[in-house]
Amino acid sequence: MSVDQLSQGRKEEMAEVSNAAKTPQGPIQVPTRLLMGPGPTTAHPRILAAQALPLLGHMHPPFIHIMDEIKEGLRYMFQTESPYTLMISGTGHAGMEAAIANLLEPGEKIIVGVNGIWGERVADLAERYQGDVIQLKADPGNTFSIAELKAAVAQHKPAILFLVQGESSTGTHQALGDGLGEACKAAGTLLVVDTVASLGGVPLFADKWGIDCIYSGSQKCLSGPPGAAPFFMSQRAVDKLKGRKTKPATYNLDLNLIADYWGWFKPARSYHHTGVVSTFYAMREALAIVGEEGLPAMWARHLAAHQLLWKGLGELGLQPYVPDAKDRLVTVNTIKVPEGVDWAALCKDAMDTYAVEVAGGLGPSIGKVWRVGVMGFNARPMAVEQVLTAFRHGLAKQGYKQPAAAGKIEL
Repeated sequence: MSVDQLSQGRKEEMAEVSNAAKTPQGPIQVPTRLLMGPGPTTAHPRILAAQALPLLGHMHPPFIHIMDEIKEGLRYMFQTESPYTLMISGTGHAGMEAAIANLLEPGEKIIVGVNGIWGERVADLAERYQGDVIQLKADPGNTFSIAELKAAVAQHKPAILFLVQGESSTGTHQALGDGLGEACKAAGTLLVVDTVASLGGVPLFADKWGIDCIYSGSQKCLSGPPGAAPFFMSQRAVDKLKGRKTKPATYNLDLNLIADYWGWFKPARSYHHTGVVSTFYAMREALAIVGEEGLPAMWARHLAAHQLLWKGLGELGLQPYVPDAKDRLVTVNTIKVPEGVDWAALCKDAMDTYAVEVAGGLGPSIGKVWRVGVMGFNARPMAVEQVLTAFRHGLAKQGYKQPAAAGKIEL
């Protein structure tokens, strides 16, 4: 059949198909890597298998059932009795934007804790949504005291206090308890928390700590593929959403609409967008794996992997970027690059020799650190030992001499 015949009588100019641009040829080829950077991490085999299951329609009852399983699994993950959990169709950045776009109205104050790139990005994002942004800054590698956070809330009485629990650019773990949530509630402030690099790797208690909104990512401690953002709202946050004076300045991430797809406010589901079907299969499986292991055991496994990593790094004479042990993030570890060592050359050697991904710094830590993730399926001794082998080889290749004082790192 000629191209002209394919027009079916439409008055359109047809032409010969150009083959100048070539489509991919043959089956896709993907190398095997051990992903020990800040994410994505190596996927759990069960999660990969779930993605290969047949597609369902995004409004089919069996798929709605899977969405309901995800909501319940997230309630366990976030440790909340709130019914307001879902997966945003998108990466952690989509979760970030959904939180700000839906909870911040133009002209409202937001305090953003900035001690790394993710606070910087939220400050930028909040400005784009016409918020009155107050940046509370800490030096990279440091966190905020609960006392200074409470004082800032009392002084400014913002609509939102935003914090990053696990700042992956600098490797810090921000404390969230000790009455911070109660102080926010007393000031009429919503407490919004980024847990992209921490959810599942360190303790988190949404209800106990009085957190109002949390977003995360699928590709880190949950060992899933990128493309879904676990999301939680408290009743206070939902009340703010429903009582907005203006529509959220986004259709794609308007939670009033997404909520009806997930059944937050009524049993019947409404179409908003086509859910990422195979990715939601993966996240249903990821949450099932979490439930089978149990959160206390999962948190303990990540801590043990972190400790094993630093035992080996300490023996090499390497030092943590984060000075205070209590502020160090278990899941994304930041390691000072010694003087005279080429950080990028070590990363390349790890990949070329061992097929192990180790990352350099990001934002304020660029050129200063390596970042090693011990997350999800990779938070186990075998994976940690492969990283240590890659470090030993890469450092020796550069003529690095272990300092005489090398030894135990305070954890």
